[in-house]
Amino acid sequence: MQLIYQSYYFNTKQKNKIILISRCMYNLLRSILFCFDPEQVHYFSMNLLQSVCKTKPGRWFVQKLFKPADQPVEVGGLTFRNPVGLAAGFDKNASYLLALDSLGFSHVEIGTVTPRAQEGNEKPRLFRLKKDYALINRMGFNNQGVDLVKQHVLQWRRDHPQSTLMVGGNIGKNKITSNEDAWNDYLLCFEALYDVVDYFTVNVSSPNTPGLRALQEVEALEVILQALADARRAETVIKPVFLKIAPDMNDADALAVAALVARLNLTGLIISNTTIDRKNLRTPEQELERIGPGGLSGMPLKNRAQQLLHRIAADYGHQLVLVGSGGIFTASDARERMQAGASLIQVWTSFVYAGPSVIKNILSK
Repeated sequence: MQLIYQSYYFNTKQKNKIILISRCMYNLLRSILFCFDPEQVHYFSMNLLQSVCKTKPGRWFVQKLFKPADQPVEVGGLTFRNPVGLAAGFDKNASYLLALDSLGFSHVEIGTVTPRAQEGNEKPRLFRLKKDYALINRMGFNNQGVDLVKQHVLQWRRDHPQSTLMVGGNIGKNKITSNEDAWNDYLLCFEALYDVVDYFTVNVSSPNTPGLRALQEVEALEVILQALADARRAETVIKPVFLKIAPDMNDADALAVAALVARLNLTGLIISNTTIDRKNLRTPEQELERIGPGGLSGMPLKNRAQQLLHRIAADYGHQLVLVGSGGIFTASDARERMQAGASLIQVWTSFVYAGPSVIKNILSK
């Protein structure tokens, strides 16, 4: 019966019609959800989707609607089933891997993970800029701590050994840890997660932990990256290590950081994190003042992230693996990043605005 059901309802024409209907339904649902607090909506939506995917019929239906056919790419010694991943900050505690796997992301970056659990910044701390297709967040590395996050990933691995989803560990320092001791926080997370994640991303570029971006300066950054490079050399399996950089760096500083990553034989860069820039937004100035500080993501980040990627690729594209992130909403956006030198791309804000069809949209020819 199931085969008859599949062949009848999911031939290409019917499937495209259902996808179109699902997009319209999501737009309607989004208009309702956007009436409520963004952080609460995030957890409500993901908990609901996770619950649906825990049932075999629910998971099958979600995969049929949204999971694209594989378009494998080899990056950093790993095979990604397609180029589109989910950036860090969406699934901080590895709580939604089943749902995100079912939607078709090739990789999900969990975290940012810190050694000890922390609450993050005071709420509200996530805001929509609907006129700009953007978000502002000042979450502050809220997470359950590396030990519990590790257990979540281990449980995922045990329950879904056949999954081809790549899990990246985005690591950071606790707010109470001084910058002088930050290297130890990164090393603790690196060693704790080494056997359970597929690759790592070092986050020194979030604007939401006081003083964190000072760690992007080459001298401070070298202490952290050298410790991780040394630890990686001691492992039997060498896993990819990326550094995520801020779009607010000038080109010269970004190139100096790229040179350091290349010199230490690390894998590459993710370009880029959120920005503190508020220029040329459609959102009224009064609303921006009411929202206050935080990292801006989404459409306004597109041009700077593209320009910075292109600049670094010109000098280091032959040595480093580059991952494009920031303002990627369409297939055209993705092609521009790939043509500029990206091997993979990551989304976050476009997932919020476009919904679960975003991966198929981006991978469409």
